[in-house]
Amino acid sequence: MIVAIGADWVGYDHKKEIIAFIEELGHKTIDFGGSSAESNDYPDFAEKVGLSVVSGQADLGILICGTGIGMSIAANKILGVRAALCHDAFTTARSRGHNDANVLALGAWVVSIPHAKELVEIWLASGYEGGRHSSRLDKIVLLESRHAVDSEKKSPAIE
Repeated sequence: MIVAIGADWVGYDHKKEIIAFIEELGHKTIDFGGSSAESNDYPDFAEKVGLSVVSGQADLGILICGTGIGMSIAANKILGVRAALCHDAFTTARSRGHNDANVLALGAWVVSIPHAKELVEIWLASGYEGGRHSSRLDKIVLLESRHAVDSEKKSPAIE
């Protein structure tokens, strides 16, 4: 499996540890930055990781910022990304099993590095259950297509 990973300055230390951990588990990683603990902007990394996942360059993605909220919001703006912000084992497993999340968002201020590794391991080992969840994912895809905004037009909500 190939896992794309990105973090802002707050998540930088977590990212380094998680990359090593993922590789210990036998997976490959693509590091999309940040490259230091100096201030930078999380949407830049959310875009790179999200695009790598939807293009097929990576199978899954992981994003880390202070709370994980900003990363999950930014990543979910990319058509085809299903980023899940998770802080515990239960929601982490469900994000894959029920929602087929393809990006995991974590908060470095919220989860310790050891706990983050636990969540990553659960997430990578979990698979999509399909079945009754498939019709719900189909509705998400329909929402994306129905509400995709043409870059040449204004959003219907602000016209």
